Amino acid sequence: MTPAESVPPFVRSRAAGFLTSLEVDRPLARCDIAGSIAHVRMLGQVGLLTRSEAMTIVGGLRTIAREIEHATFPWRAELEDVHTNVEVRLTELVGPVGGKVHTGRSRNDQIAVDERLWLRHLVREVGSRLVSLAEALLAAAERERGTPMPGYTHLQRAQPITVGHLLLAHFWRFDRDLDRLIATAARADVSPLGAGALAGSTLPIDPARSADILGFGRPFENSLDAVSDRDPLAELLFDLALLAVHASGLAEEIVVFASKEFGFILRSESLGAGSSLMPQKRNPDVAELVRGKTGRSIGDLVALLVTLKALPLAYDRDLQEDKAPVQDAATTAISVLEAMTAMIAGLEFDRHRLLEAAADPELRATDVAEQLVRDGLPFRAAHEAVGRATRDPGSTPSSADLRSRLAAVAPGAGDLADPSEAISRRRSAGGPGPESVAHQLAEARRRLTSRRDSLSSLDRKIGLVEELVENEKP
Repeated sequence: MTPAESVPPFVRSRAAGFLTSLEVDRPLARCDIAGSIAHVRMLGQVGLLTRSEAMTIVGGLRTIAREIEHATFPWRAELEDVHTNVEVRLTELVGPVGGKVHTGRSRNDQIAVDERLWLRHLVREVGSRLVSLAEALLAAAERERGTPMPGYTHLQRAQPITVGHLLLAHFWRFDRDLDRLIATAARADVSPLGAGALAGSTLPIDPARSADILGFGRPFENSLDAVSDRDPLAELLFDLALLAVHASGLAEEIVVFASKEFGFILRSESLGAGSSLMPQKRNPDVAELVRGKTGRSIGDLVALLVTLKALPLAYDRDLQEDKAPVQDAATTAISVLEAMTAMIAGLEFDRHRLLEAAADPELRATDVAEQLVRDGLPFRAAHEAVGRATRDPGSTPSSADLRSRLAAVAPGAGDLADPSEAISRRRSAGGPGPESVAHQLAEARRRLTSRRDSLSSLDRKIGLVEELVENEKP
């Protein structure tokens, strides 16, 4: 058989170069082989293959998996995609019986199941890095749980908080990102295998069996929906885009706080490199690049949504474009999380500068108003009284003068020169007070343990698929 004759008729086209998806398909090769092994096992169990045929095909597929792992697999661009490369190679290895691997199956349900197996892997890879970043944030929050700093709204000093409280706020954002990733994997726990091109098969296949072999929670409900559904990939891209937005927000604060104007963060090596010209510079390169990469992640989400926005059921070739944005967004997320984890672990705070900023008496204005409320004044009247004390048309009162004015308005407001005393008074749930921060840290550790358990459950499903490919038994 000549090379041209070995190319299946359905991939022979003058536009073959344009139609190929091999480069973006190749990361799915192991998932493709696992899906094929599950399909062959099901065919053997329902009697569409003999035991000998099933054993031969599964053995050939595992040989291909080893070839790919050891970089000896003969990838052929003219075969268009990973599925056809594997099937043609299988026939070369085991003979005509290899052609039976596609019994009762289409490339449409084949790629759909490959992508869901791939999604498990991506969620695990991103999720494990996200856990590492969350651990670094918790460690830093513990170290700085009592370090006073100004809290900001509109990037204007507002009320006293602690560095630990700020870092915990970022922890809770990333915890929600972890929750979304795990929930996306759970919603994707449906096998499309057996849906065929769009209408199942006249052969006595059993989608529930192949779903069980691959560790899916259940098989598909509707064959049209099964082959066209890319909701899991769109959800994953949304999860990664929002994760990037959260990472960018933290990065922005690091950029600002590391500037000389703020000086809250020492310009250490963990932030990035120096200037090629100015010897005194230490730029927050890591944080800036994290911020910059967010646009890519958002663009990947938009790319897939635009591809999906007007597709008729069931499968359309447009869906070939679904893998590249997912691949890019996942790779970007992994690199961002690894860089941020190292940066957070190396952050050093200038506690003296932070304390000096947190001692600004303007930060105590709301405390003074609330003291007046405790003394019986309606809040709006208290708000106006404190506002009059802090405003000085045409000039800015000194810190000492402002502190004196506020003390005169509400003598019971405490030591206005001690931000730690003010923070200790903030006992409301979720606030920066010591008891609340201690509770947050404990709850954050508990939540992180729960997230690790969920990722371990996903690991078990991934391990089941790996066992299919690696196992020597048929």
